Amino acid sequence: MAATTFKPPSKARWTGRPFGSQASPWLTYVPMTVLAGFFLFPIMFMVVASLKNDHQIFADMNSFKAFLPVGDLSLANYAAVFDRVPFWRFLGNTLFVTFMVTAFGLVVNSMCGYALARMRWKGRGLVFGLIIATLILPFDTTIVPMVYLVANLPWVGFDGLTPVLEFGWLNTYRVQIIPFIVNAFSIFLFAQYFKSLPKGLEEAAAIDGAGWLRTYWRIIVPLSRPVFATVAILTVVTSPATWNAYLWPLMTVQSEELRPVMVGVEYFFQLDTAWGEVMAYMSMITLPMVIVFLVFQRSFIQSIASAGMKD
Repeated sequence: MAATTFKPPSKARWTGRPFGSQASPWLTYVPMTVLAGFFLFPIMFMVVASLKNDHQIFADMNSFKAFLPVGDLSLANYAAVFDRVPFWRFLGNTLFVTFMVTAFGLVVNSMCGYALARMRWKGRGLVFGLIIATLILPFDTTIVPMVYLVANLPWVGFDGLTPVLEFGWLNTYRVQIIPFIVNAFSIFLFAQYFKSLPKGLEEAAAIDGAGWLRTYWRIIVPLSRPVFATVAILTVVTSPATWNAYLWPLMTVQSEELRPVMVGVEYFFQLDTAWGEVMAYMSMITLPMVIVFLVFQRSFIQSIASAGMKD
């Protein structure tokens, strides 16, 4: 009987597409590119318009030239921004408030999320439900009661070295920072991410004699960098008191020395409106946010993808 030679089955080569799918990559990349370009159109128009004078902006409005850097281009609008508003002062105020709200928010909200996700105590479910329920309240519906509240809150100030009890937080940095440190959505993201971590982490830490605070700081925090990056981005971009803050500081801050960059937009509409200068100003305050997202986009996507996971 003739001997037969055994031939192992050939390995299937991974093509980057699901098995059985014969679709061309172009069917995916082309629609995605078109969709990305569609969302980039406003930014493209803003940047291009910032390089043109008002006459050319309106002349190009009815054609595709509005999105192309063609014609008489210059940086005159950017130079005029500094004559119209105290840009660096506004930018410094925004950076300070944004940093304080984000830094304290990461600490406070992550600790709340850890307590809700990893610790066992009575009423935990009720508290978590109440926190989530606050997400259905639009900020615009609570802003008037909040203004009345902060206008009457006490604060300990100092007259030299003598402590003095004061009332009212209006026209201060603290009215832009303290009310927005705690955020329900940030707590939710932290809690959901912490639930996806193995339970054995606390058990191993307890065997070594670590308490909850040490476990949180030495074990949980280093393993949760993606969610920290995500919450930081969302706080900077979406909080009513950080980079996009407009309505709240407009109602609570009257001093020009304390105003953020978004309130500075009002300065361009007080006299003659120069749209080229408006576009230049908006381009200058948009660029930092684009840079922040590009730096942290990997962690942002990773954390959002794992937000719904549970142990």
